[in-house]
Amino acid sequence: MVHVRKTKGTIGILTGGGDVPGLNPAIRAVTVRAIREGYRVQGIRRGWAGLVEMDRDDRKGLVDHVMELNEEVVNKIARTGGTFLHTSRTRPSRVPKDNIPEHLKDRFTEELNDLTDEVLANLEFLGIDTLIPIGGDDTLSYAVHLHEKGVPIVAIPKTMDNDVPGTDYCIGFSTCVTRTIEMTHALRTSAGSHERFLIIEVFGRYAGFTALLPAMAGASHRCVIPEYTFDIEHLCELLSADRASNPSRYSVVLVSEGATFTGMDEMVFEDQARDMYGHKKLGGVGDRIARLLRESSPKFNKGRRVNIISQRLGYLVRCGDPDAMDSIVPMAFGNLAMDLILDGVSGRLVNIRNGRYDNVPIDVVTSRKKLVDVKKFYNTERLRPLYSRFDGAPVFIMTSDY
Repeated sequence: MVHVRKTKGTIGILTGGGDVPGLNPAIRAVTVRAIREGYRVQGIRRGWAGLVEMDRDDRKGLVDHVMELNEEVVNKIARTGGTFLHTSRTRPSRVPKDNIPEHLKDRFTEELNDLTDEVLANLEFLGIDTLIPIGGDDTLSYAVHLHEKGVPIVAIPKTMDNDVPGTDYCIGFSTCVTRTIEMTHALRTSAGSHERFLIIEVFGRYAGFTALLPAMAGASHRCVIPEYTFDIEHLCELLSADRASNPSRYSVVLVSEGATFTGMDEMVFEDQARDMYGHKKLGGVGDRIARLLRESSPKFNKGRRVNIISQRLGYLVRCGDPDAMDSIVPMAFGNLAMDLILDGVSGRLVNIRNGRYDNVPIDVVTSRKKLVDVKKFYNTERLRPLYSRFDGAPVFIMTSDY
């Protein structure tokens, strides 16, 4: 008699939004623990796109959208950056007509289409009992929608910006901060050689943590963040004073990509096209600030113009391998997710709160924005981090929204 080993169930896992170092370790942690606990694990390719584009009648084509995960597969990739499951910025509840899969074009003909019923049907077709999405607030906002539809969800937060509500820490943030500090220090040699202002544009659409934390760590003299609209001439005066007092005759400012200054109507975008979550691609505010600083600089430098080095770090801080924090936290988050599944609990977001691992209801993701508390952590006169005492503060100082 053949004995068929029964599994406790099937767990689906996907990654959405921008890639960050730490995603592959999280996938590995879930997979290894799940298999050892008697579960089957299915990896959904390209985030929510995999569950939108899957054709249930095309059995041969399923490999393009889902893959069986095992220890051999995930052990090989756990030390690397990015996500081997791939990712997308697909929002199944608002799919543009041009993005409708071929096999669904006759059924979905509006300019924007809600394909949630297809997602639900595909989850049922795959036999997924619990879904673990790993993503930022956009990816996880759709996970909240599925949770409200009755899908068992256990979510893992990731984003370079560290702006998912309900957690002090998101996968990818530490590597981003580490790289920003390293690259800013490296660029100082050029800024000093030419006696220039160094303007470095970093990630941060709505939240300024990725500029504020490196500045606090000594990477820059000043930083400007999305939460506060600053004045260009005020920034120029501060940078000029920093430069004058520096024996190497340069000064540095970190600029969040979502930062705005007095007189701007909106953030600076690379183009006007929007993704499915309504976001236009940011980029270029550093260059705009650089031009204006150069024009204003004679007022604060005895009539002489100061030249500028303007550098956008962009994908350099999200590519490559994870640092120690983004190797350890994803491992813990994956196991936290499995702890909840083993306890029969869903509708939760795993998190870190006050230095301890925990979990909160997943709908916290859509309950509010997680932003820098300007009054508490940002000196608007000095355009620098504001801090006094560290007793009881989170590891990353100003990243708790509790």
